[in-house]
This record gives sequence, C-alpha cells and structure tokens, in this order.
Amino acid sequence: MKRHYYQNLQEWAANGHKKPLLLRGVRQCGKTHLLKHFGKSQFPNVHYFNFEKEPELADVFEANLIPQEIINQLSFRHNRVINTQKDLVIFDEIQAIPKALTSLKYFQEDMNELALCCAGSLLGVHLNQTSYPVGKVQTGYLYPLSFVEFLRAIDENLSADLIESCTAVTEIPSLAHDRIWERLKWYFIVGGLPEAVITFIQYRDNLFLAFEKVREVQLQLLSDYYADFAKHSGKVNAMHLDRIWRSVPNQLAHTIDGSAKRYQFNGVVDGIDRYSRLANAFDWLENAGLVIKLPIIHSIEQPLSAFEDDGRFKLFAFDVGVLGALSRLTPKTIIDYQYGTYKGYFAENFVAQEFLSTNCREMYTWQDGRTEVEFIRNIQGNILPIEVKSGNVTHAKSLQKYVEKYSPKYRTIMSGRPFKIDQGNRVHCYPLYLASRFPVDSDD
Repeated sequence: MKRHYYQNLQEWAANGHKKPLLLRGVRQCGKTHLLKHFGKSQFPNVHYFNFEKEPELADVFEANLIPQEIINQLSFRHNRVINTQKDLVIFDEIQAIPKALTSLKYFQEDMNELALCCAGSLLGVHLNQTSYPVGKVQTGYLYPLSFVEFLRAIDENLSADLIESCTAVTEIPSLAHDRIWERLKWYFIVGGLPEAVITFIQYRDNLFLAFEKVREVQLQLLSDYYADFAKHSGKVNAMHLDRIWRSVPNQLAHTIDGSAKRYQFNGVVDGIDRYSRLANAFDWLENAGLVIKLPIIHSIEQPLSAFEDDGRFKLFAFDVGVLGALSRLTPKTIIDYQYGTYKGYFAENFVAQEFLSTNCREMYTWQDGRTEVEFIRNIQGNILPIEVKSGNVTHAKSLQKYVEKYSPKYRTIMSGRPFKIDQGNRVHCYPLYLASRFPVDSDD
C-alpha cells in the first residue's frame, strides 16, 4: 500500500534524521507496516523491537539511559550488531516502556547519527510531562488510508490521478465522476484501516463476499478497541468510554436539516448530564485517536479558537468504515445509498477524515440557532464556510444565511454533484470525493 506519509519518512532520512521520529496513530492504522517497509527500502538493516510483545526489554532502560549502552544491550538481545551509522532502529509500542520514551532525549543529544523511528498507538493516553522528550523528537501522525490512498490500493490509479491533479479549471467527465462516486461508496463500507482494505482486495472478485468479510474484520477490531478501554483506563472510566464510543452513531443520527447534531450528554451514561463529568473520557478517546472532536462556534472572528466552548461539539468516528460497523448498517444498505438522514452524517464523517488526512489542524462547525454550516476552515487568513450534502440536492439555506451575515471570500458546497468553480457567484461546488483537495487553488 502506498501511503502519503512515506514521503515524510524519506524527507526525515534525507535531512539527516537529526531527531528520533515519533509516529503516532490509532491502533491498526498501519504504522508498523509503513516503518518496516520504509526501513527495508532505505537502509541495509532494520532492527525492530516491540515493547508490548517483549516487556522484558524494560530491563534495558532500567540501569541508565546512555544510548550506546542501550544499543549494546539490544544488539545482544537479538544477537545482531546494530550499525548506528547505517541501520534503522524501530521502537514499536514505545508507550509500554515510559523510560524508553524518555531515552529519546539522549539519543538526540548523544547519538543523532542513528536513524531511530518510534511508534505508539496509545501515546496520547500515556504521555506525561516527565516522560516526553520535549523538543528532542520529530513527531508525526498516521491516519487510516485516505480515499485517494484507498483508490491506489485497489488499483484505481486513473481515478486517484484525476483527483490529485485536479485544478480549478478541471472538467471531470461524467463517466469518471460516476465511477469515482461508486468507489466512494465502497470506501464508506471498507474505510481506511489496512486490514479491512487488504481483506477487501483479497475477495474483491465477489463484492458481496468482500464486504461481508470486511465487516467481520471491523467487528473484530471494535472488540480489540473495547479491550483497550478495560486494559488502559480503569473499570469506571472504561464503562464511560464504552458508552460514549457506542453512542457516536446515535448522536450523529439526530440531525439538523440532515446534518449531524451537537453531542448531547443526556442518556449516554446514567446519572451524568454534563460535559465536565465526562471530560476525561472524551479526552481519552480523542487522544487515543478513536474520535474526531469538532468544536461548535457561534461567532466568526479571528482567532476562531477564542470562541470554542469545551462542552459544545460534534463527535465523529476516526474511520467511516468503523462507523458503519458501529451503526450496524449492512454493506448493501450503503451501496444502495438508501439510509435516509444517516447519509448526511456519513458524508460529514468522511469529510472530517479527509481534512485530517491533509494535516488540517483547525476546523469548526458554525451554528446560530437552528442555522448550521458543517465546516469552517481558516485558509491563509480567509475564513471559509463548507456545506456538506450527501446527494445531489444542494440547496443550502444555512449557508446562504452565513453568507449574508459574514460575506466570505467564497462558499463551498460538497455533494454528489460534479466539480464546478463559479468565480462570478463565488460558489465552489466539490463532489465529496474531492474533499482532500480543498481548496483546489489556494489563490482563489
């Protein structure tokens, strides 16, 4: 599988890997596979250590945190010489040994000639000020496969090329649009977790069977995530995490004009009806990478972050395929595109994922009474509204009210309609599958 983050790894290596690389991401998003593939293609030898599978490696970091002594002991553990000038060393599930995380500071200071990559699935949950090597590591985040990465994985390279080469004047032929739209529905079922994508590819000759096998994989992954709750968060907090996580589809299904509603706390955990008493659980899920938390703001002024309210947000699943499994929607229902208002929040969840995959770090929902615009993005100082529609009906009263109130440089509607940039009326129409390309031209 070709991952866009591979280029980041190449740049890190080309720049002399002066700092250890710390790669974060939700469990099963492909971090280990990517690092191993990168190592095999770029270095003569790769030395892989999994601190969760080999907890006895904690002894290596107990006596001291001197890099050369750590490397010597690791060499003896695996009976292989580690050439610090030429080889790649991978510390996987590094959160399992906090002192290993601390040691990265000294690797950067005393052995920066060593190419050292680290990965962790629950780093956001386990990190603390005493263990994190502030300023001594280069951090990165790997998300599930984006839609374009999914297209390339299933050998739909022409479609992927069309999306990636799209400019403001590109005309997407109707046949290409229809084909990509159909593949988007496949992605709504499969999502971007590598195991689900690989399973789909294995059984693709029989789409019905392929989708059924994918759903089996997703349900097993859900069980694994539930197990993480109990293992890493304590009994009471695990119950809260489980309730919140399972509530995501129902919460999203309560819609305002077909779009997802803000998160409601009543009825999720018995006896708790406010954010403050569940804040730690929401933070845990967000730090573990399992949810996307989208703040709701009521005023459009710079900086947008000043108008956030911790207790007002939308909550999306990290992967649209997992969302389908959580929702118990059958693959046929999604393929037929006959699931009512649920289509709206699937579309929103997809757009949120695609924005994150492009390293978008600031996105919001705007609400004013019952008026809502699904996404607000700050692009080079321009605050831009983005309306999301699941099909071909693009009439957007809320977006028009926003325009009347704030007069943005232009407005964008993402839907099932073809791509069109109307400069005169300042309306940009994107098919949903182009979400990762927003904005197509930064000069617009």
